Amino acid sequence: MAQDVLCEVKNCTFWANGNKCSADRIYVVSHTGKTADTQKETDCQTFEAKNM
Repeated sequence: MAQDVLCEVKNCTFWANGNKCSADRIYVVSHTGKTADTQKETDCQTFEAKNM
């Protein structure tokens, strides 16, 4: 399992210094069902917009 999960979406609640994701869990889904052939077919459902 990955030790560090990187994220460049600075307006996410879970974004931390060094482009780290501080979420306890990461949930990634596919646009095309249960599988994906490219990264463009996926999304991080863990994202929560930060109140700014």
